Amino acid sequence: MAARTIMIQGTASHVGKSVLTAALCRSFFRRGLRVAPFKAQNMSNNSFVTPDGREIGRAQAVQAAACRLAPRADFNPILIKPESDLSAQLVVGGEVAGTLSAKDFGFVRRNYWRAVQEAFQRLSDAFDVVVLEGAGSPAEINLRNCDVVNMQMARYAAAPVLLVGDIERGGVFASLVGTWALLDEDDRRHLKAFAINKFRGEVSLLNDGITRVSSETGLSCAGVLPHWKDLDVPEEDALGWNGWRHRTPTRTDRVVIGIADVPGISNFTDFEPLAGEPDVEVLPLHEFTARPLDAMIFPGAKHTIRALRFVCERGLDRLAHDVLAAGGTVGGICGGYQLLGRTIRDPRHLESGHDSMDGLGLLPIETTFAAPKIVEEASGRHAASGCIVAGYQVRMGRTLVPSEAQPFLELKGTHGTEHRSEGMCLHGGRLFGTYLHGLFDGAPFRRWWVNSLRASKGWIGLPETQTLSLDARLDRLADFVDRHLDMCMIDRLLEEGV
Repeated sequence: MAARTIMIQGTASHVGKSVLTAALCRSFFRRGLRVAPFKAQNMSNNSFVTPDGREIGRAQAVQAAACRLAPRADFNPILIKPESDLSAQLVVGGEVAGTLSAKDFGFVRRNYWRAVQEAFQRLSDAFDVVVLEGAGSPAEINLRNCDVVNMQMARYAAAPVLLVGDIERGGVFASLVGTWALLDEDDRRHLKAFAINKFRGEVSLLNDGITRVSSETGLSCAGVLPHWKDLDVPEEDALGWNGWRHRTPTRTDRVVIGIADVPGISNFTDFEPLAGEPDVEVLPLHEFTARPLDAMIFPGAKHTIRALRFVCERGLDRLAHDVLAAGGTVGGICGGYQLLGRTIRDPRHLESGHDSMDGLGLLPIETTFAAPKIVEEASGRHAASGCIVAGYQVRMGRTLVPSEAQPFLELKGTHGTEHRSEGMCLHGGRLFGTYLHGLFDGAPFRRWWVNSLRASKGWIGLPETQTLSLDARLDRLADFVDRHLDMCMIDRLLEEGV
């Protein structure tokens, strides 16, 4: 028997689709249903690695966790990872399938719509409910013929659609009505209800607007979700990064950690756990700053050469030297690790038109880009602290490290292989590089590392911060949505379908 379906679409990006999808996944799961998330096509440089070494959008990994499932490629069969304004890496079924040009977005629908259908069908056959997520807005009429993720998918899955608008952006009523007005009749029949997200204030003030939207569109209001300042669920796109990176620490004895805000930044969620520490201020760095930094980290980037040019043009290379000279810490993760080295080579032009480019020269390493892409889960021990760390690697680079170098991590071997050294560090750990995404997710290492920054200032260390597990946070999210969304209406949509 085919799964029942419901789909969350939005009037724009970052209106709350991913989070609401995760909440409904957990809500249905808690009722004893077998639930799976599905997003046909995702565009994000925040990816996650599945247990079988495939790559999907991070939001779908969080949604899988809401269903208490391991992430799998079928949850996000198409992943587009922007490299520039005009090109992107195309990942299909979790594996690199080539480069996508902005001039030809119809390429995905022509060549991979069948792969999307097959992924969805496997989920439909195996689960009771599939909660689908759209992307951006279904009313992008210039992209209608290229669509695989919004109404094209709603039609294929026979999914009723809940349309979500973000009142924080302003113009929410116009956005809801405008979206409905720009769709044709075949698509409108899938729209069944709407919800307003991120509201602050007295809900009754929205009554006239809600009535007007229902009158214009025939859609029922499924609820108004209040703004939740500290949502504390991993977010996916750069707007999410803009939100949490400006959190204010609760303590005055704080350490300041600068993150190079490079073009095409990827897996910025690596630093979200740091921003949640009471004595840490995460500072985005667009250019050289005279403000004293206790640490500076170069993050991953979809286009390392482009990021390297940005770093040099904006004086962030000089800043790194200044931080080290002042006794601070400088680190790099993935692409950030690569650009800390002496040379980056790209003989097959996998990332750029350059054969090679000089790095910052802080680490005595050399990196060469080569296929196939390395995508794998990884775990092991931090060499200096002894803390256990776990995460994943997603990279094209192969980095040559001197044999006498001090490793940053000792990773567990896979499939019976021996443990292997990973990354490197110098100056007693004040200069380091690693390919491990998720480095700061584990509280013991995170606190050890922050306390080492505190020690360099002569401050005593703080105890490990007690935080809720992701599972507990997803329960809290589902409780919140259950309170503010008309779940009887949601159940009715699920049962009645289109």
